[in-house]
Amino acid sequence: MRLGLVSTAVLATFLATNSYAADLPARQVQAPIIYAPAFTWAGLYVGLNAGVGWADSRNVVVTGPTGATSAVLSGGGSDGTFVGGGQIGYNWQSGAIVYGVEADIQYVDTGGSVDWGAYNWWARRGGNDGGYFGTVRARVGYAIDRTLLYITGGLAYGGMNTNPLTGNSTSNTGWAIGGGIEYAFTNNWIFRVEGLYVDLSEGRKSQAFINPPGGVLPAGVYTATTDKGNGAGLLRVGVNYKF
Repeated sequence: MRLGLVSTAVLATFLATNSYAADLPARQVQAPIIYAPAFTWAGLYVGLNAGVGWADSRNVVVTGPTGATSAVLSGGGSDGTFVGGGQIGYNWQSGAIVYGVEADIQYVDTGGSVDWGAYNWWARRGGNDGGYFGTVRARVGYAIDRTLLYITGGLAYGGMNTNPLTGNSTSNTGWAIGGGIEYAFTNNWIFRVEGLYVDLSEGRKSQAFINPPGGVLPAGVYTATTDKGNGAGLLRVGVNYKF
């Protein structure tokens, strides 16, 4: 009888324990939280760009020997000129502030050439087959997530492949300043719109020529002098790949 009482007590305890366990809520397995890394502008990038440039035409003043009148010849037009090239740069980021350096090289379709008029024998010295320029600039901007507003400025260099005045290539240095906006539509691909003002003013250039006898114009030494060049503005779009 004592054995029966013990068995009954054990059975009652077992049933009570299982009844309590059945009343407990089922354990919830929480899914792991995955944090996506925030986008950063920091890093190396390379890209291509294309756009349009504007610059005032430069005139040429021709003076000749005694008996020959001076003339002002219209310079080559360069409004709406195609500009295209590539760039490479590196950004650092501190909070919302992005700063870095960038270098680019551009081809410029200078369009047009000097209208030599009665001095057309002069034009055989050189054509106008385009030019180039490049810049090395600092950049600083403010990032709003994947959008970057920035200003930029620094050194500029460039010239013409063939100077119509001398037939030689030219090379000048100056400065550039501008700004733009970029948008990162993926973590690697970035689209930009940029405006830039480039000043490569080279001052006045002169070249002397000898007009032989027997021509329409009096024989003698003629001198052609260009007026001072002005800077050029450009608007370009581009795409970068950030590593």
